[in-house]
Amino acid sequence: MAALVRLVLEGAVGPLGNTTSGIDKHPVDGPRPVQRLGFVGDAQADLRSHGGPDKAVHCYAWTHYAWWREVLAPKPLLDAPGAFGENLSLDGIDEHDVFIGDRWRIGSAVFEVSQGRQPCYKLNLRFGVADMAARVQQSLRAGWYLRVIEPGFVSAGDRLELLERPWPTHSVAALLALIRDREVSAERLAPVLRLPLTPSWRRLFEGRLASGRTEDWSARLDGHPD
Repeated sequence: MAALVRLVLEGAVGPLGNTTSGIDKHPVDGPRPVQRLGFVGDAQADLRSHGGPDKAVHCYAWTHYAWWREVLAPKPLLDAPGAFGENLSLDGIDEHDVFIGDRWRIGSAVFEVSQGRQPCYKLNLRFGVADMAARVQQSLRAGWYLRVIEPGFVSAGDRLELLERPWPTHSVAALLALIRDREVSAERLAPVLRLPLTPSWRRLFEGRLASGRTEDWSARLDGHPD
């Protein structure tokens, strides 16, 4: 099946546990305008970790929901897209089919794959599961982010048209696996540093290569809200 947009989702910032988040996304109808910083009707609470031009649009594969329903207790949150805070719920594609630097036309807009999502503790609060962020990271079912190269309009039902794939050996899933598996070898990391990485991922992989050590995940996965 060709990849297509199941739903476009947007949301406002609201309370989540003892913090705030824009993770609560809901479907929106009709062609939705998307600009450099994302969908016009969407918002993020923590712009240090979410949003910005490199994380303008979050994508998540609808097929993952069936897997999550199998491994978690029944949760109404998983009955419809939006549970993971995605802006685009996609059919026919997942992290193994998407490569860093891919350019896609969706509707009248053009996007570029920037990085995979590194899940944070807000997923624990969202799902009421203490280690949900760690489970998402371990599963590689994390989703990915898009940059907006050409603003335009996107609607449910739009197909994803691949325009360019300059780095066909580095899928989002492959890079998420390097992070998850605490890879530090020069053989595996040096090729990654030739990719058009976001600044945060460049710091991550350069830091591993220089030090031979991996970063501390406790704040991201377990949470220390302000």
